[in-house]
Order: sequence, then structure tokens, then C-alpha cells
Amino acid sequence: MGRPRRVRGPCPYGREGRGSALTEELSARRRSRADALDRRLRECFTKAVSPLPVAGGRGFALVAVGGYGRREMSPFSDVDVVLVHRTDVPSATVARVAEQLWYPLWDDGVALDHAVRSTDEMLRTAADDYRAALGMLDARAVAGEAPAVDALRSEVLAAWRRTARQRLPVLQRANHERVSRVGWLSQSAIMDLKESGGGLRDATTMRALVASWLVDVPHRELEALRAAVLDVRDVLHEVTGRPTDRLTPELVPDVAAAMGFAPDHLDLHVRDLGRRTAHLATTTWRRLDAVLAERPRTRTAPGPRLDPVAPGVAVAGGEIVLTGSPDPAADPLVALRAVAEAARRGLPLSPASATRLASVPTPAEPWPTEARRLLVEALTAGPGLVPVWEEIDLAGLVDRWLPEWRAIRLRGSSSPVHRFTIDRHSVEACVVAAGLIREVARPDILCTAALLHDIGKGHDGDHSEVGGPLAEQVALRWGFSPADAATIGALVRQHLLLPTLATRRDIEDPDTAANVAERVGDVEHLDLLAALTESDARATSPAAWSAWRAGLIRGLVTKARAVLGDSDALADPAYEGWPAAVPLPAARFTSRDAEPFSVDVRPHHDGSLVQISAHARIGLLAALAGALSVAGQQIRSARLVDRDGASTSIWEVADAEVEPDRLVRRIRQVLAGELSLEDRIGLGEASSAVPAQVLVHGGSSTSATVVEVRAQDRRGLVWAVARAIAEAGYAIRSAHLSTFGPQARDVFYVVTPDGSALPEPEAAVLAERIRALPL
Repeated sequence: MGRPRRVRGPCPYGREGRGSALTEELSARRRSRADALDRRLRECFTKAVSPLPVAGGRGFALVAVGGYGRREMSPFSDVDVVLVHRTDVPSATVARVAEQLWYPLWDDGVALDHAVRSTDEMLRTAADDYRAALGMLDARAVAGEAPAVDALRSEVLAAWRRTARQRLPVLQRANHERVSRVGWLSQSAIMDLKESGGGLRDATTMRALVASWLVDVPHRELEALRAAVLDVRDVLHEVTGRPTDRLTPELVPDVAAAMGFAPDHLDLHVRDLGRRTAHLATTTWRRLDAVLAERPRTRTAPGPRLDPVAPGVAVAGGEIVLTGSPDPAADPLVALRAVAEAARRGLPLSPASATRLASVPTPAEPWPTEARRLLVEALTAGPGLVPVWEEIDLAGLVDRWLPEWRAIRLRGSSSPVHRFTIDRHSVEACVVAAGLIREVARPDILCTAALLHDIGKGHDGDHSEVGGPLAEQVALRWGFSPADAATIGALVRQHLLLPTLATRRDIEDPDTAANVAERVGDVEHLDLLAALTESDARATSPAAWSAWRAGLIRGLVTKARAVLGDSDALADPAYEGWPAAVPLPAARFTSRDAEPFSVDVRPHHDGSLVQISAHARIGLLAALAGALSVAGQQIRSARLVDRDGASTSIWEVADAEVEPDRLVRRIRQVLAGELSLEDRIGLGEASSAVPAQVLVHGGSSTSATVVEVRAQDRRGLVWAVARAIAEAGYAIRSAHLSTFGPQARDVFYVVTPDGSALPEPEAAVLAERIRALPL
């Protein structure tokens, strides 16, 4: 039997027209349409089977599936229905009943999505096609043999549960492909209420996951979100007069007016519904992954193992969770540790933990150094930041740390080139910036500016000019120094400078580069602005960072560097010396001591400071760095000076409970040559696909050669670089090691055995030697 051309039009069986935006009325109207369809379908079914013998009439049933099965009929919804018959009913009889059933409905203009199957075919189809199985999970009898339909649905449901472990990964892959193709409801410029990630398709899929009995979801929250999206779709159908799930920008004002919203409020409302639904879906799939991966447990088997990774923070069941000690209510740093660990490890932050953290005190303002360091670690973590930021934003923690975020949350951009809402774009800019941190001297400033570069949007006025002071205030609250906060504010204010001049001015005109140089002031600031510009553009869309635009901007930066002299000097002219705020320590050993060195350990933030004094000699820094590494210490920063034949260094390490005896033992073994650092630390392969940068700052010191290494922070990094310098026959007069998130920026003041700077050719050879290391 052929299928006639579908006739589209409003469903004629139910109260139509512009109705109240109240959820109860819209929900009632959906049920009313379904009830009216039920009545009409029963009437047609009765006429179709009435000529048959009684026994033959009992061989059929009309089954509503999908949205119609749930009695959720929007004005232009398809009517998903299946004519089911017993296997022994003759095919000619089946065809005659189907023809007498469908044609009156087509004549009515009903948008039928119909099928005819035997009971055996229904079971086979549900077994072979997960989409058919999902539809059958919501099946209900409209007419005919209801007990047979109930039995069929029960059998499909039992098979779904029995085979869920094999079938759900297929459904998951299909969902990923759909979202990759359509995008997210909360982020897309054109919102597809059904197919977008966080849309109606995800909501109904979660019902199927719950039906598997492998996972559960908050039913009340899920159903409330789903009903709210259905309300918007109902009004969208009524406003457009046609079947559509796409809420385009030009339709938003009319749909908003019909629902009693201001247009921008409706946009935010729908995006928030999508965001919350997507969060439920992501959490549910993640928990399902854990269930599918775990081995069946006995009744006495323990729960997920708790692996502590930082004070108050642990990994359990593939999530970052709180241990309760220290109590987050008493230690505000626990929240920052949890976020940093989750982002850095690429693990989700437990929703329950995020909710708990949103209710505890935040760090005192301005934030202490350790709080700022942990925040920077999260912002420089790369892609792992995105889901963690989303989790803490939903929980309300972002509002505690950054109240200014409210103005940009879920706000679409007026520019069609943007693929994300402003808030998501800002986080994506952080992700891009994390890949550029070796291009700049201050990764912490870069990633903070990337997060805040659009913070002025949502306010009146030019968002760059408004955002600069806002970003500076935020940076001061977060514990940045006034100078660093001013730099962040200036970067935010200037973040459109390079693309504007590069695309609207002649970059070959010397005045263009001179204009940039005058406004940025120095090379370090220029490098930060160039990296921020690239981060902003690449987070926007490929069109915003085309080869043409990238070439113009990079060309302008090169010319501006030339104007600035490109001295390649470090920003701090006093960088060589011991930090002014730290008194120069006295050596604490003499030749009469049992050990030819001394060690002092004291608490520092959530780690420790280790001070080591020993006789100065070539290779000492490498030996001490290696000893700390094999003692299990993660080095965060270090300072070293030589005075009167003694070398004194202070090392900041992550461990809050350093064992002095163990550390002394390791140092003794290393200095005595009893322990092979090569065997214990060997770097192996490079830690990152991005090559390390080794810079020689020729103009930074007249008495030493300044070598800077920017690389992925890892165990043994300082030891490997310092050893390479020592093996080349040079001494390290002072060292300044800093860590910004995952990025190490280590500066070494290198001298020849007679205490002078290296000749330029030798410095170049040394730099190549360090570049050859697997850093």
C-alpha cells in the first residue's frame, strides 16, 4: 500500500489558537490534543475492523508510541502510531484494515508517522533498532486489544533491561554524533528545541536510561525541564503556524510576546533550560559509564575507593569529591583545590561536592597567594576547565567568586561569527590560552585576562572600556598585585586593538606599528596581548582566526616588536637577585658539622618551604633538585644565591608534611654519589606535544647569561635542565623557578667557571643542548 503525500496543518482535534503561557494550561492543551486524537483514531479503528469476524477483530491493536504515547501533542506534532496485528492474521486482511484506517486520517490532514507490524515484527524491530525500542517504552493502547499491547510493551521493556549494557553504548555514540552535528541548546545561535544537546531528545533519552534500571535521575527536575521546553515548542508552533523545533533569533520576539517574556529573557530562559537538561544528561551518562565499566560486586564488596589527591580532595568513582577533612566550611581553599584538581586531571567534579562548595565561605579578599595560585592552575588546565566551570556555575560557586559573571551568563552575541554564548566563549578562550602559555612570560595574567576579556558585555557602553576596570577590580580581589591587576585591566581594554588595526589599517605603514608599540609599552605586554587576541579569535570561530586575519595580526605584532627594540629582556630588571621581600638567609652549617649541608623545613601556605645550605659547586642545583624529586616533592618555585663559598636555596614544595629525615637522607645519598638520579628520575619521552621554549636573554645581565626555560611542569624538570648546564661545564649563579598552573618558567643565571657571562656562541650551543632534552 503506497503512502500519499503528507498534508501538513494544525492538528484538527483539540482546542487551538493563542493560549495562556501558563505551564498548566499548555500541558492541559497537549493532553487535550492527544485525547481528541484518541477519540478519532478509535472511531476509525472501529470502522476498519467492524467488517471482520469477532475473532479477526481481536487480532489488531492501535498503539501510540513516542510523544503521542506520552500524550504530549504540540500543535503540529507528528502522530506516531503503529497498527499491530497477530502473526496469524492474513496479509490481505492486514492491508485492508490499514487502508481503511489511514485514509480517513490523511483526509483530515493528520501528520501521521505510521507503521504496520506483527507482534513478532515489533519485537524484532525493537531488538534491532534502539530508536524503535525507545518509542515502544512509551507505548500505550489507543484501540483494540489493550492487554496484548501491555504484554508487548512489558516484553520490550524486559529485553531493553536485559540487553542494556550492550545497547546503551550505541545510543551514547549516536547522541554524541547528534550533538556534534547540531550543537548545544544553551550555546547555539539557532536553538533546536528537540535535537540540540540539552533539548527534548536528551530528555526523552534519559527516561530510557532510567528504564534500564542501571542509573537514576532526579525525576521531578527532569520532567519540569522537559515540560518547560515543550511549552516553548507549543508556542513556537502556534506563532509560526507550522511544525518546527528551531527557535531562530527572528522568531524570539514573537514567541516571547506570546509567553509574556521580554525577548532577551526568553532567550536566557530557553538557554538555561538547555544548560540544566544537558547537565543532567552529562551526569547521567557519566554515571552510566561508571556502571558499565565496573565489575559486578558482591554484597560485601566495598564502595568506590577514595584516593586523596590534595587536602580535603580525593578521587572516587572517576569523580573529584570532598573528603571532609579539612572541612570546606573552615578552609575556603578546599573549593579551589577541588576545582583545580578536577580541571587539571580532566575529571568531573561531583555535583554533590560542587553544591556543597557553593555554600561555604570564600577566601578573604584580597585572596591569599595560595588561593590565587590554585585558581590560575584551574584556568591554565586546558579543556578540563570547561565541564568543571559548568558544574560550579550551575551550583552557584562562580557567583560567589565572580559576581560579574551574571551579566554574561548564557547571553548570546550580536555577532553572527560567534559560535558560543558569551560566558562559554570566555571559558573557551581560557582553553585556547592554556595552549599558548609558553608564548608569554606571565601565563597567569594571560589566562585571567582571557576569562575576563568580555566581562563588560551586558553593561551599557563599549564592552572593552567598561570591562577593563571591572577586570582590574576582579584581579585585585583575587590577590593579584596592583601592577598585575592593572596589566589584566589593560589587556581587557585593549583586546580588540590588534585585530582592529591589522584589518582596518595598513600594517606596512610604520605609523601603524608605532601606534601599537606606544599603546602596549613593552614587548612582554605585546606578547600577552597577541596571545589574548589569538585566544579570543580561535574561541569565537574558525572564521575569526582565518589564515588571512592571523597573518595580518602576526605581521603587525612582528613590526611592533621591532619598534619596541625587541630587547628580549625580562620584565623585572632586578630579577637576578634574591626576592626583596625575603631576607637573605644565612648558611646553617660549618665544616665541623656531621653533614656538609643543612636543611630547614617550615610550613608555607598549603605546602612547605625547604631551605638548604651547602658548599657552592658546579652541579649543586641539579643535585638538590634531583634529591627533592626522588624524595617525592613537587617543586613549585625556588630561589638560589651563592655567598662566601656557600650556596643557599629556598624551595617551595607542594607537600604540607615534608619528612625532614627522609629529605636529609636523600640529599646525603645524592651528594655522596650513592644514588643514581638518572635511574630514579630519567625523563623518558617529552611530557607535551608542544615543544619547550629555551630563551637566552642577552640584554638582561652583563655579568651572567640569562637562560629561560618554558616547559610543562613535571617531575625532574629542574634537575634535567640544571644537569645539562653543569655537564656543559657552567655554574648556576642564581636560579628563579616559577610555576603558573601546568607551565614552568625557570630562569637560570649561568656563568663560566671564572664567574663571567658566556660568550654568545657558547650561550647558543647551551640553549640547543637544553632544547634537545625531552622536556
